[in-house]
Amino acid sequence: MTLAIDQGRRALLRGRRSAPTPPLRPPWSLEESLFTQHCTRCGDCIDVCETAILVKGDGGFPTVDFARGECTFCQGCLSHCETGALNAAITPPWNIKAGINAQCLTQQQVVCRSCADLCETRAIRFDPLAGGVASPRIEADQCTGCGACVSVCPSHAINLSNPEHPTDPDQGAPHHARTR
Repeated sequence: MTLAIDQGRRALLRGRRSAPTPPLRPPWSLEESLFTQHCTRCGDCIDVCETAILVKGDGGFPTVDFARGECTFCQGCLSHCETGALNAAITPPWNIKAGINAQCLTQQQVVCRSCADLCETRAIRFDPLAGGVASPRIEADQCTGCGACVSVCPSHAINLSNPEHPTDPDQGAPHHARTR
């Protein structure tokens, strides 16, 4: 029998006033409370991740670390999960989107398009600015949340977050921000 993890209680014991936003789980993950009930922390999803972005997180549960690379949606994690914590019926695989903060080099008038160069869906575009450096814009409907843009950003200006849980109240930063 697997016990559910009470994130509110865990936060209280760690001295936080409120429960943190849930960590980013592998694609096709069940809602957090169901995920932690079903996941046995076997590590099979971590072992088969072709880009090695899945790592053991808090409590040994798998989490995504986009500083290590991108998700190719290869479905390796999905096909090796025998517990039902990952479910192919969940579409899209996750509901995260890229966001660019004020640390972006374009805010300092430096030309950089690293993020757009690796965006396969072309969700990151640059709007021309007369007499200045083009600024990035994200087409949220085209962003798959793959994270290809995160590890290549030289100023750590790109964060991926779930619109349902956009900020962690204890940190005041976008959730699922890179962890370098």
